[in-house]
Amino acid sequence: MKIPPILKDLFFILTGIFSAAFGLESFLLPNRFIDGGATGISLLVTEVTSIPLWILIVLVNIPFLFLGYRVLGKQFTIKAILAILGLALALVFIQFPEVTQDKLLVAVFGGFFLGAGIGLSIRGGSVLDGTEVLAIFLSRKLGTKIGDIIILINILIFLAAAYLLSIEAALYSMLTYLAASRTLDFVLDGIEEYTGVTIISEKSEEIRVMITEKLGRGLTIYKASGGYGKKGEHNEYDVIYTVVTRLEIRKLNIELNKIDANAFVVMNSINDTKGGMVKKRVLNK
Repeated sequence: MKIPPILKDLFFILTGIFSAAFGLESFLLPNRFIDGGATGISLLVTEVTSIPLWILIVLVNIPFLFLGYRVLGKQFTIKAILAILGLALALVFIQFPEVTQDKLLVAVFGGFFLGAGIGLSIRGGSVLDGTEVLAIFLSRKLGTKIGDIIILINILIFLAAAYLLSIEAALYSMLTYLAASRTLDFVLDGIEEYTGVTIISEKSEEIRVMITEKLGRGLTIYKASGGYGKKGEHNEYDVIYTVVTRLEIRKLNIELNKIDANAFVVMNSINDTKGGMVKKRVLNK
């Protein structure tokens, strides 16, 4: 029985809300740590004023929601509004206990649960932090990279934290942000993060057999010609392209070295794949 997409989205968003609320109330808030993005702005303001965090979570994200409507559409905005309101309500009505006062544990695990919550909400087609919406908007207007804009925004937030709170609090907050961002990436990409592998070797047929039979992966073979030297000498060869998970990279390298230690190999990260033997194999596990 196939689960309806709307139920899957609802599950991810609700789980994300509880994870983020737990990270905020059990780790970050009691120890005056902040994060990056809109959540970090909300945490910073609540530390220097008496405004409750749940109100700031809503207020700070309102401009991003308007941008989200313009940039990503109506359906995304509705989900984002519901998710942010859900997080605000969770902060009001659910009392999570303080877990620890150890600053390192607070930074790491506070970031972990907050990043997991944001990542799960994104997998549900929503957001709990609207900073990335602003980054997408500015990147289209200014022609800059989304990642560069997010880094710039967070630098400003942490500089403000160093001034308003303390340098130590800002440094621990940067650690919190790193933990949150890495967890978010892991939640979105999963352990099955994909790597595209291009292999050039004189023993391409043996490598083809190894990939299809030992790794159980599909591949593409295409003809190519290479040029080298001052005279532009070139030769014809087969190029193998396949997609593996990061857990299979080591095994692939070991098998490649057995066949041709001098094979030319290029690897590049892939955010996602659709169809083919990669997805089929994952689903059949």
